[in-house]
Amino acid sequence: MGWDKVQALVFDVFGTVVDWRNGVAREAGPFLAKYGRGDVQPLALADAWRRQYSPSMEAVRSGQRPFVRLDVLHRENLEKALRELGVNPDEIPPAELDALNLAWHRLDPWPDSVAGLTRLKTRYIIAPLSNGNIRLMLDMAKRAGLPWDAILGAEVAQAYKPTPEAYLRTADVLGLAPDQMCLVAAHNNDLAAARQCGLKTAFVRRPTEHGPDQKTDLAAEQDWDAVADDFGQLADRLLA
Repeated sequence: MGWDKVQALVFDVFGTVVDWRNGVAREAGPFLAKYGRGDVQPLALADAWRRQYSPSMEAVRSGQRPFVRLDVLHRENLEKALRELGVNPDEIPPAELDALNLAWHRLDPWPDSVAGLTRLKTRYIIAPLSNGNIRLMLDMAKRAGLPWDAILGAEVAQAYKPTPEAYLRTADVLGLAPDQMCLVAAHNNDLAAARQCGLKTAFVRRPTEHGPDQKTDLAAEQDWDAVADDFGQLADRLLA
């Protein structure tokens, strides 16, 4: 598959490298105990918050609003998610909402992530290709011990995936042609967009990203250049 040309592996982060759902729920628990109603569960807030993720970026992708960092979108989306669950954010001190918004900076890696990335780093440049902003990626990496060679965020591309600029500008920043870079992701749509831009593709299954009843991205939907069950297996295949 031409892996000899590939110099960099770039990674989707939310869901592929880190477990956003349980991480956000962990931080939402004390917040909801203080400000929520008794029937609002932390995982429900995590899911409602994440449902706002792509729609909020679509306004930037479509040009309806200028590019803003994901931290800004997450903060706006938190208020929408709380309202959806019957919690009025106007009754909560803004500083408390700001603090909960940083939950996305403190997500835990999947159990195989750090060891797998460390192995892959021995041959390839490894960096995030995420819709997250640079400070978010930096804080997450320092807390979780993610051994990136470079901390890249959406500010680098001034674009959100799956728009082509997100992939092509990242390759350009690394001084690479698209086919010298491989996207590693647990999401078929992300990989499809990267492939359209000429990148290599590697699908890593994360069947519990959305919880025990996940229905999407359970299997590879195209003949991606590599398919693996975790980062350790991906390293076995790419370093063989």
